[in-house]
Amino acid sequence: MGWVPAGADYEISVDRGKVVARKGGGRALKSLPKALKDDEAVLGLRQLVEWLRRHEASCRGEVERWMVRSLAVPAGVIAQVWADETWRAVLHDAVVVPVTADGEWDVAAAGLLRDAEPGTGLGVVDLDGESARITAATVALPHPVRLPDLDDLREFAADLGVEQGLLQLFREIWRKPAAEAEQRAELRRYSGARYKELRHVQSRATAAGYRVQGGTAVCRVWEGGATVVASVWIGDGDPSYETETSDLSFADPSGEPIAPGDVPPVAWSEGLRMAATLHAGRVADEEGDR
Repeated sequence: MGWVPAGADYEISVDRGKVVARKGGGRALKSLPKALKDDEAVLGLRQLVEWLRRHEASCRGEVERWMVRSLAVPAGVIAQVWADETWRAVLHDAVVVPVTADGEWDVAAAGLLRDAEPGTGLGVVDLDGESARITAATVALPHPVRLPDLDDLREFAADLGVEQGLLQLFREIWRKPAAEAEQRAELRRYSGARYKELRHVQSRATAAGYRVQGGTAVCRVWEGGATVVASVWIGDGDPSYETETSDLSFADPSGEPIAPGDVPPVAWSEGLRMAATLHAGRVADEEGDR
């Protein structure tokens, strides 16, 4: 941003999400002078910074929902929001896949999103490293667990120096084992995470974007036309009490359990991701972690 007048002798601007000031066209000061604390221009910039933060969180949350739900998104919508720097930062280099008229994904024509213009389609770098355009009316931003040859795609992106604004290609994934015994072992894999205080695991869950309700951390995933609810019991009662997490379980919105073999791939991966996130914040046992 440029510099705007503030107070009698200062100019202010925004740098890395923070209001900064300078005097007489010189270098930015290390801190904001007290004389500018209640200046109208400073208050206005602070409000702008807050709005930009909320806008970034909103854009990121919306695009992540597209990915987790593997929704078909109109290419025209992406073209319309591309002019907004915040939307563009989140969408740039996301893997997009054309969706055919009958709803099928044309994975062979996938690419890393580099440009979007209304009426001209989406500019991408295809999986051969060549510039191409996707002209399909809708595209999908696939969850990585649904991408075939994911390891090759990750290597390809690393070779290009890709830094995605959306955690997609390098998002942690868990693939469901074929055998029921192995599936149930995975549901127990991250249980028994001990916390000295309940409030600590509650804070970790909410900071990661998960809802905490009735002593349970919850991740809801809409997949294949239905909602799957992944849950981990984290405890309730006095927030200062010690607690321990349970096995991961899956259910429908009414609370009816879903057998591990019937859990779809994205819900399985995201549920395990939540359980692993909670497990990572545990108190380490003196004799070794479980």
